[in-house]
Amino acid sequence: MKKSNHHYCVIMAGGIGARFWPMSLSTHPKQFIDILGTGETLIQQTFRRFTKIMHRENIFIVTNETYKNLVKTQLPGISDDQILCEPSRRNTAPCIAYANYRILAIDPDALIVVAPSDHIILKEDVFLENILTALDAAGSHEWLLTLGIQPSRPDTGYGYIQFDDKMVYPKDAYLKKVKTFTEKPNLELAQTFIKCGDFLWNAGIFVWSLKTIMKAFEEFLPELTVLFRQGIGKYGTSDEKGFINEAYSICKSISIDYGLMEKSPNVYVLAVDFGWSDLGTWGSLYENRPLDKNGNTIIGKNVMAYDSTNCIVNMPPDKLVVMQGLNGYIVVESERMLLVCKKSDEQLIRQFVNDVRLEKGESFV
Repeated sequence: MKKSNHHYCVIMAGGIGARFWPMSLSTHPKQFIDILGTGETLIQQTFRRFTKIMHRENIFIVTNETYKNLVKTQLPGISDDQILCEPSRRNTAPCIAYANYRILAIDPDALIVVAPSDHIILKEDVFLENILTALDAAGSHEWLLTLGIQPSRPDTGYGYIQFDDKMVYPKDAYLKKVKTFTEKPNLELAQTFIKCGDFLWNAGIFVWSLKTIMKAFEEFLPELTVLFRQGIGKYGTSDEKGFINEAYSICKSISIDYGLMEKSPNVYVLAVDFGWSDLGTWGSLYENRPLDKNGNTIIGKNVMAYDSTNCIVNMPPDKLVVMQGLNGYIVVESERMLLVCKKSDEQLIRQFVNDVRLEKGESFV
């Protein structure tokens, strides 16, 4: 497959993955962990996936300054110029704005994919075909594209995209104009969305031309445009780090969805099915791991389960664990920490992490 010099990828890898505590820690978050037991961490899988359709040097990682060495260790051969270090977390809009201006200094005609570093893609060939379709559409239209997943259940943990069913792109009938975005609805509303049939899960994967996304920033997030535009001439030079540190100290924290995608009139969605999960919770890991005859998914060589069903168990290989009489529990040990929690209550893990930070200190989170 011939790779275009104008195709770029921005991999967002700055999150801390609190809902995967205690495996995911602020010093070593989930994107740098082989959570699935495949021999590759999530960021390694993501990077390798995009090298199949893009030049390696056109793939950029945006991450927190704290994780720069982790990125370099896990992605051998990547240059320092490909790692964009954020001094603080400011959500996805500043992250994307930063990447835009770095790429602008290289190639004003760039077509860009923005993707999280920690998603599961089971059908990689289908995924890459979808990405190339979206890049083609972004190159010929002033569209902001996002990828939408056909929902399999009324999940309240995902954002939803409602689409207009009219044909807009002759090359792919699954590319539709977006009507509305809805963030994480309640169960009743999610059930209504499923029945309607014109809603998709928001995968948080975006495709656009650099010119189109920068024009959208100017219109809907002008304060970020003014701020990051001041760095023109410094991006890709020794002055970049000082400028970015100053810019991040004053820029607001805002998501690309809320700040721009929900407001723009030229947003389109490509409905896709490539075996996707955002791997945001232990429950999503349960759905993507093989189960034993009792419905348990067990990572660990020395786990002995008696009369236990529908559990997620993740233990170090040298730890002997005997468990009995558990149904629907998460049991995870990492370093000095052990979590035992009902699967149905996993949304409380964020609160657990906050409480641990306050009562036991940063070293445990």
